[in-house]
Amino acid sequence: MNVLLLYCHPRADSYVHALKETLVAALAKGGHAVDLFDLYGENFQPVLTADERLRYNDPALNRQGIEADIARLQRADALVFVYPTWWYGLPAMLKGWFDRIWAPGVAFEINGGVIRPLATNIRHVGVVTTMGAPWWFAWLMGHPGRMFLSRGLRAICAPGCRFTWRALDRMDSRTPGQRQAFLEKIRKTFEKF
Repeated sequence: MNVLLLYCHPRADSYVHALKETLVAALAKGGHAVDLFDLYGENFQPVLTADERLRYNDPALNRQGIEADIARLQRADALVFVYPTWWYGLPAMLKGWFDRIWAPGVAFEINGGVIRPLATNIRHVGVVTTMGAPWWFAWLMGHPGRMFLSRGLRAICAPGCRFTWRALDRMDSRTPGQRQAFLEKIRKTFEKF
């Protein structure tokens, strides 16, 4: 599969960076072609400008300036996201990627108020994230990030799109051994992705 790996963290010395490195190696070992999109490293601009919003609903115009990013999405058979959960959801940088790239005519069409999926090339979505809260607190808050990706995103992907979710909770209190064990879990999971 062609896997578009979306990495979203501003620091190269972070644990999320180590997760990204593990994912790249595991996916490659599993025989997948990996297109790493480092949102911070590639200086992705997440802000939907006033001009972009003006032409957002016009598929003939809404690709201007983001053609290469859209092409990367359209080449992918699978998406894998690796990011820290901040304020119970996606970092603003990653949310901005959706706001700008997943546009009408690219990811979906709206006809008479009905959404028709166009991202049907995406057959599998994987998520690896960290969060400071315990699992039960994230559950209590409704897992906004998980719900967005497992329900909202998958609704406009291929029918039967598979979903893999791996999260390390209580990140700030984990021991080095626990963090290493999670890296190993990610390696095993994504070698079989």
